[in-house]
Order: sequence, then structure tokens, then C-alpha cells
Amino acid sequence: MLFRRSLLHELITVAAGSLLILLGIVVAQRAGYLLQLAANGALPNDAITTMLGFNMVKFLPMLLSLTLFLSILMTLSRWYRDSEMIVWFSSGLGIISWIRPIMSFAIPIVVLISILSIFVMPWATSKGEDYKAQLESRDELSAISTGSFKESSSSGRVYFIESFDGLGNYVKNIFVQSMHQQKLGIIVATTGSRYTEKNGDNFLLMENGTRYQGTSGTAEFSTTAFEKYALRVETAEVKQKPKETISKSSAELFQNKDNASKAELQWRLAIPISALILAFLAIPLSASDPRSGRSINFVLALVIYIIYSNMLSIMQARVAQGKLDATIGLWPVHLIFLMMAVYLFYRRANQLPVVPEIFTIRWFKTR
Repeated sequence: MLFRRSLLHELITVAAGSLLILLGIVVAQRAGYLLQLAANGALPNDAITTMLGFNMVKFLPMLLSLTLFLSILMTLSRWYRDSEMIVWFSSGLGIISWIRPIMSFAIPIVVLISILSIFVMPWATSKGEDYKAQLESRDELSAISTGSFKESSSSGRVYFIESFDGLGNYVKNIFVQSMHQQKLGIIVATTGSRYTEKNGDNFLLMENGTRYQGTSGTAEFSTTAFEKYALRVETAEVKQKPKETISKSSAELFQNKDNASKAELQWRLAIPISALILAFLAIPLSASDPRSGRSINFVLALVIYIIYSNMLSIMQARVAQGKLDATIGLWPVHLIFLMMAVYLFYRRANQLPVVPEIFTIRWFKTR
């Protein structure tokens, strides 16, 4: 039918724009947070892009769920505002007729959300944790960015390297400052390279340089020129951390019988289920009364979305803490909002037959 084709076309357009806006907001927020970590020295500069990618994959199911809800709400609200819905209602289409085209648009997105939530999201979380562990275990020279000073958290040294090759093995114009037995040591060299001893220790071999040592704040400094000077590069020792529940695969959670695993598994299932219920709920919520203003239904929809998400989080926490039986879990929250959607459909369906009659009377009067 004509209204289905026009509806699907507008839903896809609005959904694409909404997703781009939401992605831009989340990217800006997460990038700012990661840049702050990099500025504080807690994250290497070369790891920002990778960590941002893992974070975006983690948030993608929730973003798609919100995009689906907003796209249906905004599209149908515009149709109400521009009186297009009145035209369709006057032709004999009730609000129940909108369920099928809306679901034909929503179900493929819900299937994608299910795949992301159950399989991709835990994979991205696990890979993100593994990558963070690799960053923590890197030696202090690997975390250095060219053209900036880097303070080592383990040895108390300050490094500056002008440039190095792609593998990070050959460096130029090196500056190293350290404190040893209340003595300030400064080493500058034109070139350097990395090498590893048989016992696994890493060294920075500097060539054609000068070493200054003395007491800070005084003129008592000794100067030593050298052809080669080896400096041991500290490697951080990272303790093995137990795998968090959020990073476990859904198959592992299904096999585990503890409360935390059951709560996490129900949360992953709740994301696509809530997306489908919200898509169903957006149909009656989009009906707007011209006398109540254009934004009242958006405010109500936003409040409902926030309450829904918070109630799911609260119920998940109660299941994880063992205060709520896992067989009950998050299902009561879904049932409450599904019943709300059915009730709103019932009310809208009882009000709709009046709209075509009023429209018909006004149309005949204008003739």
C-alpha cells in the first residue's frame, strides 16, 4: 500500500539521521574521556582510537534501541502534526493498522540488536579488557609518544624522544631524566636502539651522548661523554585479573549458575526485548493533541524510556545480589510496559473513529 511505502521510507531516513546524531554524541563524550586519560598518562596516545572502537561496539545495541524508538516516535508525530494521520484515518485505517508496517521496520533492527547484545557486545568487552591488560604490561618506552615528555610510573624517569621507526626499535634525539639517591641524572643522546638480553630484560642503548649528574638547585654537576650507554627499560608487572561477568560470552553465562551470570544473561536478552516493546509503545505515544503542544509527547516518551531503562537496571542488580529469583528476573518490567502499550492502544482505538467524522464534517463545510 501507498502509506506503507511512504512510512517505511520516512522511518529509514529518520532512523539514519537519528543514529548519526546519537553516534556523534557518544563518540564526542567517549573521545573526551579517553583524551583526558591520555593527558593524565593513564592511556597511551596510540591506544585512543582502538579503545574508542571497542567502546562504540559496546554501546551500539543501546544506541540502536534508542534510535528505533525515536525514529518511530518522530515520524508518526510529524504525520499527526501535519494532519496526514487524519487523512489515513478518514480512509478507514485504524491505529491497529500501523502495527504491521511498524513491526516490519522494527523486527530486522531488533534482530540486529539481539546479535550485537548476545554475541558482539561481550566479545568487544572482552577484547577491550585484553587490550587494556596489554597496554599495562608494555614497557615504559613503548608508551612514549614522539615530541612529548612521558613520565614513567614505575621508575620515576622522564623520557623525551624526537622520533622513532615504525617498530619503535630505533630512536633519535633522546632525553632521559632520573633521580637516584637524591642525585639528579640527565642523559641526552643523538641515537639509540632497543635490544633484549637472553634473560628477557629490555635495554635502551644510547650512542654518542652526554650524561649529567648532580644535586638539583646547585652548580655541582659532573659531565660524562659516552659512545654507548645502556639503560634498562622497566616492564610493568600486571597481575592476572579474574574475568569479569560482563566480558564473558553468553555461552559461558548460560553454563554458570551463579546470580551474577544469570543477571548479566537476562540483561543481554532484555536489550532486544525492550527495543521491540518500545517500538510497539511508540505508536500510541506519537499521537499528539494540537492544544497540548508539539513537545509534550516527546517529554512523556523520554520519561518512559528513562524509567524503563532504570527499572531494568534495578531488577538486574537485585538478581545479581540474590535478592530476586532469577526465574522472575527482568520479566515483570517487560510485562508492565507491554501492558501499558496495550492500554494506550485500547484508548487510542476508542478515540480514533471520532477523528474521521470531524474531518469529514469540516471538509464538507469548506466545500
